[in-house]
Amino acid sequence: MTDELLPSPLHDRHVALDATLGEFGGWSMPISYPGGTVAEHTSVRETAGLFDVSHLGTVPISGPGAAAHLNACLTNDLGRIGPGRAQYTLACDDRGGVEDDMIVYLAADDDLLLVPNAANSTRIVSALAADAPPGVTITDRHRELAVLAVQGPRSAEALGAALGAAGEGVADLDYMAFTDLEGGLNDGGVRICRTGYTGELGYEVVLAAEAAPAMWDALLDAVRGVGGGPCGLAARDTLRTEMGYPLHGHELSTEISPVQAGSSWAVGWDKPAFWGRDALLAERAAGPERRLRALRATGRGVPRAGMTVLDGEGGSPVGVVTSGTFSPTLRTGVALALVDTAGGVAVGDALVIDVRGRVLPVEVVKPPLVPSHVR
Repeated sequence: MTDELLPSPLHDRHVALDATLGEFGGWSMPISYPGGTVAEHTSVRETAGLFDVSHLGTVPISGPGAAAHLNACLTNDLGRIGPGRAQYTLACDDRGGVEDDMIVYLAADDDLLLVPNAANSTRIVSALAADAPPGVTITDRHRELAVLAVQGPRSAEALGAALGAAGEGVADLDYMAFTDLEGGLNDGGVRICRTGYTGELGYEVVLAAEAAPAMWDALLDAVRGVGGGPCGLAARDTLRTEMGYPLHGHELSTEISPVQAGSSWAVGWDKPAFWGRDALLAERAAGPERRLRALRATGRGVPRAGMTVLDGEGGSPVGVVTSGTFSPTLRTGVALALVDTAGGVAVGDALVIDVRGRVLPVEVVKPPLVPSHVR
């Protein structure tokens, strides 16, 4: 770890577990543990895994008009949810490009928590604060709060064992619902939300950074008790790619709009105002020039980001891979790619990827590439 990288509150725990550490959004984070990414991935699909995702931003927004202010900035419509619910949403620029994607927790109209991506957190805080009306406070608690994720079919069992009596009823949370324990985040408590980034039943735990090591220890014991273990960000990436979930900087960026990325469902099209509204309405009306597609290899090879997608062997370029990996579940290469809409590419079509001069045949498939169990 270099001096420039921020350490997780659990850095010492990861070192003790002999994790491979790497840079992620300006933070030093565990990429994998000695058992390897495939084993970690499989544990999440079959039992449970524990992730440290404390690099994610944590931004409380409070005061009269806080929800209305956020709703006038971000794409999704907060009017669709009530207190105790979370929502996926986007921050767009004037051209409709995506500055970041994030989760917002709505405790009350004057009490919200935004969880942006690590690399974009400071920029999002500044943008929201610049337009904030009097009385609305945006606070950056990125280094004060930690975020842990327990994911997998036995995650409810593991979480219940770790929390004991304090967590009674947590396993019964609906998808995208949350509850606060021990008085809530503002009082040093714990927030439990049934969300995740793996496609499996799962929970995310937000708490004070100084309380994170003890919580990690309890959760890791419980996860190991159901047959799982710690998981790094490499497994998080293979899991989300199998689900077709976007990663900012790959499937979403200032050059890739929600319309192109298939994220129009996270846009409140009937809202009178949000950042990028005019550009997005125009693109939706005209139709995007490219669209995100999921690809499954039908030959041997592993696609990677930046590789060219062709309409056939010796054919013309029709797109570019945004994310590619070997799928531990499917035992083959999988990818997400932005593909030109002019060619009319549809599910079931055969394409090829140029893998360093070698042709890799792929099939266009409908995501998720493996069944989702989030609900």
